[in-house]
Amino acid sequence: MKKVLLAMAFVAFMFSVNAQNVQLHYDFGEGRKMLTSTVEMFRPDAYGSTFFFIDMDYGADGTGIDNGISLAYWEIARAFKWNETQKFMPRVEYNGGTMSIGGGVWIPIENCWLAGVERTWASADFSKILTLQANYKYIKDKEDAAFQLTAVWTVQMAEGKFTFTGFADFWKEEMFWGTDYRFLTEPQLWYNPCKNFSFGTEIELSNNFVGDEFAVKPTLAVKYTF
Repeated sequence: MKKVLLAMAFVAFMFSVNAQNVQLHYDFGEGRKMLTSTVEMFRPDAYGSTFFFIDMDYGADGTGIDNGISLAYWEIARAFKWNETQKFMPRVEYNGGTMSIGGGVWIPIENCWLAGVERTWASADFSKILTLQANYKYIKDKEDAAFQLTAVWTVQMAEGKFTFTGFADFWKEEMFWGTDYRFLTEPQLWYNPCKNFSFGTEIELSNNFVGDEFAVKPTLAVKYTF
């Protein structure tokens, strides 16, 4: 999951540094009981910024996989700028992957292309940041003209010892159980004892994301920031 996220990426941009991290989560939600790794990178340049993350699940209850990867998923996004005072940044994004549903059956996570704009607000010391995105979303063989709205936030607390960060997505996607609108949010709380290591938790909250129901999936996690 997401991760230094786009808001954290904005902090990195303001200080002209690159942000990269690796996370390992233990998901103890019902029907889960698995490890998930996340690799993230954010890199700014003179014309905008690039962000990506890669998630991999290692087994899960019900997949029949106890020695290998049961899900691989990635997102990559590019935002564009032409001056330092620009308020709205055009952006493009790609999402895709594959997952096991058990019994040796694998299904694709459909190719998705997004295009839109984003706007970021920050406090004077950049300890509080909010990014909002509005995107056109094309899902191959499923949605020709859908949308996705995204919010990303970061709050630094206790002089940087704690970080509250996360994202929320709301989008249109027709599903076989008859639901067209889906919601997913993953707030994270990290304790940062030093510059590189963090310990914390992520709680995935979703509605109509996997099945037509509301779901809560908590994790315990560690993170190393390069």
